[in-house]
Amino acid sequence: MKENTQTEEPIKQRSSFSGKLGFVLAAAGASVGLGNIWRFPYLAAKYGGGIFLLVYLILVLTFGYAMIIAETALGRITRKAPVGAYTYYGKSGFFYFGGWLNAIIPIMIVSYYAVIGGWVIKYMYEYLFGHGHLLASDDYFTEFITGSSVEFWFLIFALITMVVIYMGVQNGIERVSKFMMPILVVLAVIVSIYSMTRKGAMAGVAYFLIPNPANFSWMTVVSAMQQMFYSLSIAMGILITFGSYMKDDVSIEQATTNVEIFDTGIAVLAGLMIIPAVFAFSGGDPDALQAGPSLMFITIPKVFDSMGFGTPAGIMFFVLVFFAALTSAIALTESAVSTFEDEFSWSRQKATIVTGVIVILLGTPSAMGYGVWANVKILGMQFLDFFDFITNSLMMPVAAVATCYLVTRVISLEAISVEVEKDGMPFKRKKIFNFMISYICPLFLTVILISSLASVFGFISI
Repeated sequence: MKENTQTEEPIKQRSSFSGKLGFVLAAAGASVGLGNIWRFPYLAAKYGGGIFLLVYLILVLTFGYAMIIAETALGRITRKAPVGAYTYYGKSGFFYFGGWLNAIIPIMIVSYYAVIGGWVIKYMYEYLFGHGHLLASDDYFTEFITGSSVEFWFLIFALITMVVIYMGVQNGIERVSKFMMPILVVLAVIVSIYSMTRKGAMAGVAYFLIPNPANFSWMTVVSAMQQMFYSLSIAMGILITFGSYMKDDVSIEQATTNVEIFDTGIAVLAGLMIIPAVFAFSGGDPDALQAGPSLMFITIPKVFDSMGFGTPAGIMFFVLVFFAALTSAIALTESAVSTFEDEFSWSRQKATIVTGVIVILLGTPSAMGYGVWANVKILGMQFLDFFDFITNSLMMPVAAVATCYLVTRVISLEAISVEVEKDGMPFKRKKIFNFMISYICPLFLTVILISSLASVFGFISI
């Protein structure tokens, strides 16, 4: 391990959150994103409703808990972004590989994530100007993403993200999270109540909340694992980076519990927003929910258009989705910016500008991939789908396995325990953490990797 004299200066100069609330809201903002709003309800509907929700909750409290603790503790021990956190313990190929893998992932994700964020801004804009009925037409979404204006909306979302990052940790990230996350919760509750009070919606509530063992399958577990992995921002470098901003007197375990509750709560609210509404719209047909990514941009506008009070509901819904998308994009970008600051001794301003340029260069093919570049494909996939496959199905499981190895074989479980207990409180779920991070997490990650590859090559359907 490096001597303390080598790490004193970075610790003195490093930004930090003001306290536990700042970390929790920023980390929750990272977790609460587009995956919670549209992907979670879609998967819940497809893989058994209540039984999917039950499996997901179990995984969050075990697998997700262990990975959040590990990555957050790694960040606070080293006071470094992913590359520095790994190479803090050595300069071999493994440490460089693990660190840079965790650092590259968020840059690649935010490049296409900002494209979808641009779609959200476009829909929010149209609802604000009373064009909800137009959005409900059959061809609107297809015409939009195949047109040239999609690049404009992508750039708007990317610019907003970079402005927040440019402002810094406390003045930018923490301040925006403290403002947006409470509003997001309030909007989610309002839209959920509105959705659940529609005629025929209670059948959707029952399907989503009441576990039915007859609906259980192995794919319920696999899909719940994949969703939990993506939803909690594991293996994106975010939790390592945010952990490096966490003060020593803040409880890692309590903060992790709060993030779990916040993230899961929003996922459940998303299910209550979308599933009952679509049930009411479709006459109780769960298949209507299996529109996948198009659910948010095609099915939901049709649902709102068929209801009274549809335009205000659409405004609230897409403002909520915009807040969720922006907080996640901010977290992803901050991980990349922090890496550039640490590894190249750049100022935050320079690191933000360079990251912004990279995001625009990588994101433009995803923005134009359904339009003028529709004929250009990689492994049969559009640019956005390819970047999503590379990051979520390949890079993230490998990065998470590397973190498990680093924590158990290099740092040691005892050193992690000491870090978790720095606030003076006992590590309550220590035995669960040790067992999960040593045995179950690597196994689950291998299952995710294999199942994702099998799905892409047509061996299974996820």
